Amino acid sequence: MATLETQQLDEIIVNTRRKMLTMGGAALAALAFGGTTKAQAQSTTTGDQDILNFALNLEYLEAQFYNLAVSGVTIDQLPTPIPVAVNGGTAGSVTVKSNPKVPFSSSIIRSYAAETATEEGKHVLFLQKTLGSVAVSMPDINLLDSFNALAALAGIGSTFDPFANDANFLIGAYIFEDVGVTAYHGAAPLITDKTGILPAAVGIHAVEAYHAGLVRTTINAVDASAQFAPVGTLIGYTQAISAARSSLANPDPKNPITSPFTTFANLTADDQGVQTTAVSLNGSSASFTASTIADTDVNALGFGRSTTQILAIVTGNPATATSFQGAFFPSGLNGNIA
Repeated sequence: MATLETQQLDEIIVNTRRKMLTMGGAALAALAFGGTTKAQAQSTTTGDQDILNFALNLEYLEAQFYNLAVSGVTIDQLPTPIPVAVNGGTAGSVTVKSNPKVPFSSSIIRSYAAETATEEGKHVLFLQKTLGSVAVSMPDINLLDSFNALAALAGIGSTFDPFANDANFLIGAYIFEDVGVTAYHGAAPLITDKTGILPAAVGIHAVEAYHAGLVRTTINAVDASAQFAPVGTLIGYTQAISAARSSLANPDPKNPITSPFTTFANLTADDQGVQTTAVSLNGSSASFTASTIADTDVNALGFGRSTTQILAIVTGNPATATSFQGAFFPSGLNGNIA
């Protein structure tokens, strides 16, 4: 029987999906978060260098978010700076609130954040080195207006500050981490260099998956503690975010190319938030309660997304759009996949 908590979570998801269906592309722009789904044809992809530069754009975004949360400065202002303008290019700007350093109350979450910040920065440096003279500079990144617009349309509030506290930081991280997992998953089959580039891409994919699992697990624990919000609030946010990601990446569910999978929790979508679901073990009835820390389909396989679907999510445009600018990348991405 449904409890008050499950009824509230259902209402969050239903209201979010209704808003996305009725408010159109402009509303979807504010719901650009993270990503996950089925890969489709990549007509804009012309080679391994294009794929790696696409990944570099995403790594710039993640590295900036985590380093701002931990140290309060952008990656080019760290004691050992990470370059954002390379090969004679001009770097974009980072729009963020004043004093974005998160006042962590949990030393454990702070440590998680510091590890992730370090690793995302290393991903930027690795991709820049691997790409060499063809690496792109960082595009414009917005870590302020994108979150505020999402909050209003997702029913979270008039604003959302991912740098306000531990819980908000985790929700901000949730928005990004699944994007990396599904982007590298979707790109892997397209990489032609199977001995040099592919193993490195798979290595980054593995780290992004570690990050995503850690974030989802920690959100589950923090939500249960009710330290920052009533029980069910944070996991309700993850479900609303996942619903938004799925709708952005799959604007036409009747299209067999982009139609969603069924998730582990039996949702007709290609993304699932943190929740619980009934499962069967060893042929028994579905009487065991399982979590959904891993964002998988019914076969427990992770989702992959095409570059077009990832572009839709991080810029807030439906995957059927002809150009991708907005949300976290207000001027679009740099490189041939943009």
